[in-house]
Amino acid sequence: MNGEERRKEILKFIGQSPKPVSGTELAKQFDVSRQVIVQDVALLRAQNQDILSTHRGYVLQTPVFASRVIYVCHTDKEIQEELNLIVDCGGKVADVFINHKIYGCLSAELGLDSRKKIGDFVAKIESGQSSPLKNITSGYHYHTILADSERTLDDIEAELARRGFLAQVDSKIS
Repeated sequence: MNGEERRKEILKFIGQSPKPVSGTELAKQFDVSRQVIVQDVALLRAQNQDILSTHRGYVLQTPVFASRVIYVCHTDKEIQEELNLIVDCGGKVADVFINHKIYGCLSAELGLDSRKKIGDFVAKIESGQSSPLKNITSGYHYHTILADSERTLDDIEAELARRGFLAQVDSKIS
């Protein structure tokens, strides 16, 4: 199991636990050191996961039981529509990333789980503070989507496909 898979499983384990989960317990569960767990939790927090450290262990404030990386493409004018669709279907947009031929993987945390946050994000882009990361790769980009279940993720993906936002893997431009 690689680090990304382990972090996904740690998030699921903490989210499904009825009580706080200690770092030692997680280390045993995933056959790694406690320090690796501490680092994994720090990385998950950096991805806007609501993990609290208590004196009894880790607790997930907003349970998330499923995540999926989706590959999409759209125009700048469609950013808000795409993000609202994901949130309206029950998802949280954890990040955006691209794979660039020279620079490799470039990513940015988003943590968008409401229309308010999406509106604020889009307003910053429209103000000229920055350009969307997707513009480096002609609109093609990825999002990590978090949800309460695989079914919710399936619904989100189906709606993205229906609206024409899903990109084909072989059409990737990087």
